[in-house]
Amino acid sequence: MTPRVLLADDDRAIRESLERALELEGYQVTTVGDGVEALATLRRGPVDVVVLDVMMPGVDGLDVCRVVRGGGDRTPILMLTARVDTPDRVAGLDAGADDYLVKPFELDELLARLRALLRRAEPESGVADRDGLLRVADLVLDADARRVWRDGIEVELSKTEFDLLELLVRNAGIVLDHATIYDRIWGYDFGPDSKNLAVYISYLRRKLDRPDAVRLIHTVRGVGYTVRVP
Repeated sequence: MTPRVLLADDDRAIRESLERALELEGYQVTTVGDGVEALATLRRGPVDVVVLDVMMPGVDGLDVCRVVRGGGDRTPILMLTARVDTPDRVAGLDAGADDYLVKPFELDELLARLRALLRRAEPESGVADRDGLLRVADLVLDADARRVWRDGIEVELSKTEFDLLELLVRNAGIVLDHATIYDRIWGYDFGPDSKNLAVYISYLRRKLDRPDAVRLIHTVRGVGYTVRVP
């Protein structure tokens, strides 16, 4: 099936050049010039991936991303921006973006990131019970409804927290290294000095762990993280 791309950028030259390049690569492309049009297009029908400029008039890319995620839409989103500082990248990812590409960029890199996002959006293999829920000890995760319970009590998670927990639960018993987790959750590696992953692991532990319950998220020093019952 031909992948459907929504491209939102207020720079007409960028829109037209990317539209031509993506169509040559076999994508079906819809282009819009601002955030309002992007949201209207998404309401009219689903797409497979969104390429979203951060700086747009009216509703900017971050707000579009927040509205999309707030409505439960998990369509992969690649953010484009001229901002290079880490706090700006983190803001985009926390708004719900799956990946972040700084302008100017090479077309080959954009195409590679789109292919990676589309692969990640494919249904994953994983062990689920008869009602489709993922379980590890007393932790229950409903991937479709994006809800989590620990010992029967529902736990509220952010978009990134949920995605990280789901990745770990689907690979329960397997140690995932830092690079793999960064690629699957954020789309790129922040580098060895980044504390971003450790911060989100601490968020999950704070919300999921209790003094009377077994710890499920384990650190494998120098490697990464895993979910398992001790």
